[in-house]
Amino acid sequence: MQAVIMTAIGSPKVLQLTELPEPAINKPSDVKVRLYAAGVNPIDTKIRRNGLLGNQPLPAILGCDGAGEVVEIGAAVDKFSVGDRVWFFNGGLGQDPGCYAQYSVIDQRWLALMPESSDYATAAAGPLVLITAWEALFDRGSLQAGQTVLIHAGAGGVGHVAIQLAKLQGAKVITTVSDQLKADFVHALGADVIINYPRQDFVSVVNTVTQGQGVDLVLDTVGAEVFKQSIAATKHFGRLITLLDPGVQEFKEARLRNLLIGFELMLTPMLRNLDAARDKQIPILQQCAKWIDQGELIIHLAKTLPLEQAITAHQLIETGHVSGKIVLIPS
Repeated sequence: MQAVIMTAIGSPKVLQLTELPEPAINKPSDVKVRLYAAGVNPIDTKIRRNGLLGNQPLPAILGCDGAGEVVEIGAAVDKFSVGDRVWFFNGGLGQDPGCYAQYSVIDQRWLALMPESSDYATAAAGPLVLITAWEALFDRGSLQAGQTVLIHAGAGGVGHVAIQLAKLQGAKVITTVSDQLKADFVHALGADVIINYPRQDFVSVVNTVTQGQGVDLVLDTVGAEVFKQSIAATKHFGRLITLLDPGVQEFKEARLRNLLIGFELMLTPMLRNLDAARDKQIPILQQCAKWIDQGELIIHLAKTLPLEQAITAHQLIETGHVSGKIVLIPS
């Protein structure tokens, strides 16, 4: 089969298209999937720059998000049949092989039927960002109907689905973007207040909109400086959830506000082999599939590229200006 492998730690040029044997079913619960699309995420570029997160030696196949067709099942598989269209989050971190390939073998526990209305490219763009946004907003952030949430980088992969999930929950959404095109995009997604952060101070805007109270919840998808600034935009007894390392912070004001500060890393169950926690992520995909089929949730594709252009995909991700998701298409 064709696959893109990471041959070393370094620039996008360490990604190489090659021929590998097709993976085989090894356990009765295994499912073999013909991959028709693989999502590209920032974690892929970070692993490429800094090294694998598991003990798998290089070369390795990256890519955590996949969508495809079931082509073979193990003797104990009872949830899926040959011909089923599935989406999933699995591999690509340095343990199991990832999705930058034509085939993958996955335990049936980690698969879900993809939305009936979606094509493979759109489905492959979804799992990581949907699970991340869901866990950050609801599991860590306890977002409730009628509350107000500030979502940073609302046009990004996680941001654009977080806006929609928050609106489905009945929350008011404030979001930050970098230009008018992205502002138009998030407006179409349902954002209530849009802040052009290069031109506006988001803390001032938030406190004006909330009559000086701040928001109930902040979702930081950007990093340390935005995390620090967001403390002053968070309501007393509110919650501040970050996807990234906030660095060394001065938490005096956060303490005075009695903030609940949390971290969201949807990779943890797979990295730490926490199967019970990983089981809880599958219903998220199942519910999101229903909303997608009902037209209440969309996943925006910024670009689809053939598998052999993985280098270009990583270069685009690393510009930091992509709206939505990039997907690779195996031939």
